[in-house]
Amino acid sequence: MALKIPKIGLSQLLKDGYKIQQGLDEAVYRNISACRELTNIVRTSYGPNGRNKMVINHLEKLFVTSDAATIMRELEVIHPAAKMIVGASQQQEQEVGDATNLVVVLAGELLAQAEFLLRMGLHPSEVIEGYEIAAKKALEFLNELVIDTITDVTSSAALLSPITTALSSKQNGLESLLAPIVVSAALEVMPKSPANFNTDSIRVVKILGGGVHDTSVVKGMVFGREPEGTVTRAEKAKVAVFVSSLDQQSTETKGTVLIRNAEEMLGFSKGEEKQLETAINEIAASGAKVVVTGSGVGDLALHFLNRAGLMVVKVLSKFDLRRLCRVVGATALARLGRPSAEELGYCDIVETVEIGSDRCTVFRQEEEKTKTATIVVRGGTQNMLDDIERAIDDGVNVVKALAKDGRLVAGAGATEIELARRLAAFGDKTPGLAQYSIKKFAEALEVVPRTLAENAGMDSTVVISKLYAAHTQGQTTVGVKIDEENALVDAKAAKIVDSHLAKFWAIKLATHAATTVLSVDQIIMSKPAGGPKAKQNKNWDEDDE
Repeated sequence: MALKIPKIGLSQLLKDGYKIQQGLDEAVYRNISACRELTNIVRTSYGPNGRNKMVINHLEKLFVTSDAATIMRELEVIHPAAKMIVGASQQQEQEVGDATNLVVVLAGELLAQAEFLLRMGLHPSEVIEGYEIAAKKALEFLNELVIDTITDVTSSAALLSPITTALSSKQNGLESLLAPIVVSAALEVMPKSPANFNTDSIRVVKILGGGVHDTSVVKGMVFGREPEGTVTRAEKAKVAVFVSSLDQQSTETKGTVLIRNAEEMLGFSKGEEKQLETAINEIAASGAKVVVTGSGVGDLALHFLNRAGLMVVKVLSKFDLRRLCRVVGATALARLGRPSAEELGYCDIVETVEIGSDRCTVFRQEEEKTKTATIVVRGGTQNMLDDIERAIDDGVNVVKALAKDGRLVAGAGATEIELARRLAAFGDKTPGLAQYSIKKFAEALEVVPRTLAENAGMDSTVVISKLYAAHTQGQTTVGVKIDEENALVDAKAAKIVDSHLAKFWAIKLATHAATTVLSVDQIIMSKPAGGPKAKQNKNWDEDDE
């Protein structure tokens, strides 16, 4: 049989069902439009006056937040170009942990400005080249705009300003309350080498009730459940941690035991009891006062533990179990038996306390420096607690960024407007077509102060013109004052400062995401696998009325 050669044409080269989009109209402009739709969602959430989004995910869990990282994570974006923007914000979250919204907003604005250039007749490669030159120059200018450097990360006074700025963009009005709490928790767990600061060392426990003003820091760990047995407090206690359940051990293979009379029945059960009692007596003999298990506790085991005077705490999360091992210096054991002296941990106070209407177990180190601190957050609603937790997480990540790089730049949009002014001047001196892209890159940076002004209900055009006038006169740290109509503020004097590292990565990642989207000139999609979706009948098991 002779081989059939298909007709010439891209659609004939591929299997049936392939979709092909190419050229500026079908590929580039469509991609830009999709990315702008996505960035418009989070743009109104930027800054202290940013509005919340109500997101209900596929599990019907409700999120009411202005945190871009959470919004991006919960929105199931399927457009491939928009996914690149989501990927850039996720990378910012991993790298710095803050300024994710800035990445999304800046990338969207860069694409909007690029669309104007493309419609004017520039080739995508020329726009990309100009953007890359502008980004490189912007990062050089950013180094010149550093207004302060934190040399001692263990100083609470030095950390307070950048953390307050980060928290005010998430919880405006509560930053003066939450910032000292975050600083206090960070300094409790700060290692000898600040560069090794681990954000996982600060935990957040949310307990409904009370008010945000009741939020506090505990040196150690707090678990939202009370002990299993009758013992509720232990001081200067050795701690034994077990991954396995505290119960009668089952055999690996199944077996059959033939019991003929009551005496044999009693003898069989007594043997199991004796074995369990021996194991618990060995734990008590090792000097342990507190037993922590990562699984269940049997009734018989609980009886013997109470008789031995041991405090029993159940921690069901394996991650929390690892953290607890780090706090008390214990080794998690997989077998039930006598732990060695090296495997035991130590804790100054293990006690049950009542926070609101919840009884919690607290592992607290009084004397030595703890490896984990817990922020106990109080509030009236679960959504409020979740949002405060996200704000605290951003504050902790600012500490991590400052431990790596202590340089600070002016906030309130002052840094972006100064970068825009300098890049515009640089673009005027650049020969060739690249100058148009550099100038549009500078215009894109104006999106930060413009968005801050718009979200505060101001006239953004008036604010931008006032900012340019002030910066041209040499006032390079002047930014947007959101609580007064069309007013400006000296960010350096007002201590509104941002991490240099966060701005650095935001500009870098936003530019990379925008240039990647612009470099696509053809989209080839294969036919999705599988047949048509089955019809859903949710009420199949209900009787017809």
